[in-house]
Amino acid sequence: MIGNIYAIAAVAIIGGGLFGFDISSMSAIISIPQYKCYFQAGPIPSDPSECTGPESSVQGGITAAMPGGSWLGALCSGFISDIFGRKKSIMIGAVIWWIGSTIICAAQNVPMLVVGRIINGFCVGICSAQVPVYISELAPPSKRGRLVGAQQWAITWGIMIMFYISYGSSFLDGTAAFRVPWGLQMIPAIGLFCAMFFLPESPRWLGRKDRWDEAHAVLTLVHGKGDSNSPFVLRELAEIREMVNFEKNNSDVTYLELLKPHMINRTHIGVFTQIWSQLTGMNVMSKFGGPLIVTTKKPFKKQVKIDFSAPLVYYITYVFLMAGVKGNANLLASSIQYVINVLMTIPALLYIDRWGRRPTLLIGSTLMMTWLFANAGILASYGHWAGPTGVQNTKEASWEVTGAPSKAVIACSYLFVASYAPTWGPVSWIYPPELYPLRVRGKAVALATSANWAFNFALGYFVPPAFVNIKWQTYLVFGVFCLAMTVHAFFMFPETAGKTLEEVVDIFEDPDGIRYVGTPAWKTRVSTKRTALLERGRFEEAGKEEKGTSFHESLDRSGSETVEVKA
Repeated sequence: MIGNIYAIAAVAIIGGGLFGFDISSMSAIISIPQYKCYFQAGPIPSDPSECTGPESSVQGGITAAMPGGSWLGALCSGFISDIFGRKKSIMIGAVIWWIGSTIICAAQNVPMLVVGRIINGFCVGICSAQVPVYISELAPPSKRGRLVGAQQWAITWGIMIMFYISYGSSFLDGTAAFRVPWGLQMIPAIGLFCAMFFLPESPRWLGRKDRWDEAHAVLTLVHGKGDSNSPFVLRELAEIREMVNFEKNNSDVTYLELLKPHMINRTHIGVFTQIWSQLTGMNVMSKFGGPLIVTTKKPFKKQVKIDFSAPLVYYITYVFLMAGVKGNANLLASSIQYVINVLMTIPALLYIDRWGRRPTLLIGSTLMMTWLFANAGILASYGHWAGPTGVQNTKEASWEVTGAPSKAVIACSYLFVASYAPTWGPVSWIYPPELYPLRVRGKAVALATSANWAFNFALGYFVPPAFVNIKWQTYLVFGVFCLAMTVHAFFMFPETAGKTLEEVVDIFEDPDGIRYVGTPAWKTRVSTKRTALLERGRFEEAGKEEKGTSFHESLDRSGSETVEVKA
């Protein structure tokens, strides 16, 4: 059994990578002639380059099938995880991905393709909700942020890798152009399923099932380096036991309990963390779509325009079209954002537990608001309407700017991606699993993740018509959202970095705090240094780090419970 927490996280986040694979396997294929002719609505023209593919409403349904399935999968994942465990729920997701990918790869018609994408989406919903829960329940508090945030990094890698695989496959003849990438996306799920056999189950889930010997063994393996009497292992086991014993006095949780007065604040924070991550404007500034000129082999023996636009995939080439970047230069400029996304997520993985969640969210939303308002100002001041057909017959590219201002638009777009990648991108996955007590964690994170998918679905349909109808003002809409989330996070989002999951519960149940809210968010602080000392068993030094009596009281309580565990 693998006990290295970094190895455990590296395997588990493949579940997040599946989401990235799915995005690019559709975005880079959706408008190539081979795909369009195979799924053509009506008679196939003699010139393949004239194929129009499915009707726009049908294509919208094909694309939206994945987030629709993800929304359902996220909601169901809470039940699956509570019954079968965090580890097995991820493995179930991997099997579902095989089934969906097989159907997609073998799709003979649109209904078969839609069914396959719904099934794949169901897997993504399960994994995107439960991988953060699994890692957060295994990770030591001082490293939890970087390990859970690695899911976002896996998503960015999945998007980038599969985009280039799909783009390369688009030059193949016949249906291989789209069946090859759709088949290759099964490989990561096979690796995930096999590797999960060698990973431990969540000790908190084991404790809830009264499997205390197994829970102790997992904590010893992951946190104690083989020492079952490690002070930190015994302290953490005592905290888990205390929480489980307390929760046994309550009935089994349902989604309705998340709306009760003592839980509604935590529920709204988790849900809005995911909602705000969608409303940052990432769908506007970094979503890929637009025209690209390529030369294909027989029977497509001429230059054809490939339109990579789709409702729920990246739209950044709309922005670059408006900035005058066209043809293959558009592809290059657009794909750079994938590299930026991957590289700029790394600082968050290294330092998120030192920076804390609150500063990261506040700085990120402020910077993104700046770039959104900047782009709106540049386009309003120096741009002009591109006509009813848009730039290069792309209606969504409805506003055109040239010269130096166009370079400023591109720069702001890259800076936006660079601001999102180390802030709201990873923290939106890190934060929700930290907020809830063990008994409700599986379902609460499932509900929060389902909100992400619901808004992903809705924004996919909003962004293209918004570019057509309100043009550059679209940036103002998302800029205002960033302002709203900055204010909301400052007043309502407490700091969780460096605290055990049980200590986070104490923040919301502080008897001296605001009723049903707990300790005011702006009064909470990062405590990673103290927690790191605790993990090393240096309790006296950790006590000096803590100002106030609550820590010493909890230390005394955990110490008495440690004796109880030893006995």
